[in-house]
Amino acid sequence: MSIAAKLESLGVTLPDAPAPAANYVPFVRVGNIVYVSGQISKADDLITGKLGDDMDVAAGAAAAKVCAINLLAQVRAACGGDIEKLVRVIKLTGFVNSTADFTDQPQVINGASDFLVEALGDAGRHSRSAVSAASLPLGVAVEIEGIFEVQ
Repeated sequence: MSIAAKLESLGVTLPDAPAPAANYVPFVRVGNIVYVSGQISKADDLITGKLGDDMDVAAGAAAAKVCAINLLAQVRAACGGDIEKLVRVIKLTGFVNSTADFTDQPQVINGASDFLVEALGDAGRHSRSAVSAASLPLGVAVEIEGIFEVQ
């Protein structure tokens, strides 16, 4: 099954690749590797909150899934609009806006990891880091950057 067909079967439509909010580019392609800048938890609106305070793990995982969808939108843009050129996810680094005593960052970032494996199968399996942040841009709950192999 194609990536686009799998996403459609999951009810996911990739948005246009979000524009950068400051002085950086949304992705850099070096040969067959695409480095995608951090994508924040923003669908139609910002998903804000602090894990361990006003947001629970399930809501944080849902925010991480939104970040993963935005990552795929950037990969599609890096491949000239063709998501089928995605070969595999190499690495994700997830940042979780959380309190000092919150320790479930991995479960939050699983929202992105689980989605990518569901959408891409083995090509979605990746190495990963999940870390806490005292705050994130615009008060978002999650930000994730990624490294991808493409054709």
